[in-house]
Amino acid sequence: MRKRFFLDISPDEIQRYYRGEATTVVVTADDRTSLQFPAKNLRPFVTVNGVNGYFEIEYDEFSKLVGISRLS
Repeated sequence: MRKRFFLDISPDEIQRYYRGEATTVVVTADDRTSLQFPAKNLRPFVTVNGVNGYFEIEYDEFSKLVGISRLS
């Protein structure tokens, strides 16, 4: 299963994840379903501007996270 969503997390907010104050990200996918995944999966996408962009998340048939990718 694949779902798409938009993220706009400020640099200050992303610091909460690095400090361990927040460990889970909850987003609303394009199809209006709620998705929840570990914040550590966003590390490859963190920039000085935080985490911004359109992403796709993939889950396997057991609802286990396979990966997240940024879409262009």
